[in-house]
Amino acid sequence: MTKYKVILDLDTGIDDAMALAYSLTLPNCDLIGVLSSYGNVVSDLSANNSLKLLDLLHHPEVPVYKGAEHALNQPNFTVLPVSAHIHGTNGVGEVTLPETDRTVAATSAVDFIIAAAHQYQDHLIVIPTGPLTNLAQAFQKDPQISHLIGKVVFMGGALTVPGNVSPAAEANIAQDPEAANIVLRGGFNITMVGLDVTLRTVLTKKETAHWRSLGTTAGRLYADIVDYYIDVYGETSPHLHGCALHDPLAVGIAADPSLAQTIALDMKVDLTDAFRGRTIGNEERLKEPTTTAVCVNVDVDRFTTTFMAHMNELLQESGE
Repeated sequence: MTKYKVILDLDTGIDDAMALAYSLTLPNCDLIGVLSSYGNVVSDLSANNSLKLLDLLHHPEVPVYKGAEHALNQPNFTVLPVSAHIHGTNGVGEVTLPETDRTVAATSAVDFIIAAAHQYQDHLIVIPTGPLTNLAQAFQKDPQISHLIGKVVFMGGALTVPGNVSPAAEANIAQDPEAANIVLRGGFNITMVGLDVTLRTVLTKKETAHWRSLGTTAGRLYADIVDYYIDVYGETSPHLHGCALHDPLAVGIAADPSLAQTIALDMKVDLTDAFRGRTIGNEERLKEPTTTAVCVNVDVDRFTTTFMAHMNELLQESGE
């Protein structure tokens, strides 16, 4: 079994918190670093949330690297009210996590990506679950990484369904369309895990009740965090009857590509006003070979069963 080195690039809100936990459980993945980004929260809070969660889950050996604070073409970033509502102002459903005495690594997120690309090459997987700014900046600094990194599996975009922040755009892409366009056109071996599939994978309070029943601090806190998320989904998307597992699904597909059905399609991001942030096929390269795969279907039962089994074990083992 190939053992991959994994970098998670998170704007650590609630589904990022689940993705972080899930990534620690996968036998063919070795989490070597977490990057912070902006989106659900500001970048500093994203980093602090990741540090706290890693300590909670008894994995203080995983370093956290400070990443982008705002989009490529923006001077600053302010959390949108809708993001604060969905994830809570602290990013984790207003749940108080135990404090950490750890701090971010001295190396920047961009330099860590570049160094890891050169060190691990085909054995490296980068999984961004927020804006693609960190990866775009790394590519701009060292374009060679697009041919070194084994694969990039990002949560974002929407090809066959509407966006969730506009009729055309999904939230992560909309935060920095220019960065996403750079990455999609950069020649990476890339898999897009968009709303096309993430909205099919749903968690309910039946599952979080099981986490709480484990009797561990980690189980209780994760149940409290995700219950907040489920309640918000009950307001915004009652037809789902639970919360979507956006970011955990990207981790799952990175570890096991057979979970998803994909189409090979060279992609771009629309930067025009009317459709800004839309992820769409690049009409100039429809007859050209591509290294981009877009997920259009997913084995829901196999993913959710595997996700719960791994999460149950981790939250049990994390103990008090």
